[in-house]
Amino acid sequence: MSDIIKTEAVVLSKLNYGDTSSIVTLYTESDGKLSAIIKGGRGPKSKSGKIIDPLNHLQIIFYKKNTRDVQILSDANLISHFVNIKENLDSTRYSFAIIELLKDLTVEHEANAKLFKGLIKILNMINDKKEASAFLFGRFLLFFLSELGYELSIDKCSICGNHVIAKKSLGFDYNTGFVCPDCFESHSGLENVSAELFELIFCLKTNRLAEKFSVDLMDRFNLLLERYLKFHVSDFKGIQSLQIFK
Repeated sequence: MSDIIKTEAVVLSKLNYGDTSSIVTLYTESDGKLSAIIKGGRGPKSKSGKIIDPLNHLQIIFYKKNTRDVQILSDANLISHFVNIKENLDSTRYSFAIIELLKDLTVEHEANAKLFKGLIKILNMINDKKEASAFLFGRFLLFFLSELGYELSIDKCSICGNHVIAKKSLGFDYNTGFVCPDCFESHSGLENVSAELFELIFCLKTNRLAEKFSVDLMDRFNLLLERYLKFHVSDFKGIQSLQIFK
């Protein structure tokens, strides 16, 4: 027997299935990530099929059965399709990177109300152009790492435990995190992190203004955090959306 679930969701991906149906991956408020089939969703009379596209924020009803890998979506209503995001290439690039992270790195059927709320908040901020999309993406990525259990500490050296002050280059250990200048000089095999890049990370993580930084610096930020994720998640291949939309 199936339970009838009404919840909010963001569409992460959509694939054609059979002659007229679609299978979608959703990140839901009630159940986390799940796959669902829209029977006849590509038919001309299907209301749901027309509004269920990647990035769209929806109110949905689906039939949940724990023994079934793909749930059945019965109804959907549009809350927001983030029109400003889809009209701007840079906003599209970073927004698709966000939903790619959720699709690739979250666990099926593991609800996380805080993460869902953060997802909706960041998409609305990108849509409303509250800040450059690159910086908003960086803020979300650091929050997302924390929710995955890989939070980066920016307060203490991961080797000696002393307080980190970025007056000059720091080190970065992909296993443990940031390393103070003294330990960076005395240990080998560490990544170099400039004082400017660390200051950007500090601003993004503590919600301080990042306007003084060049958006180009985000490329170095993204590379560092991608390598950090690859170290901790063996099958993570990087954020493809950042390259596709470049």
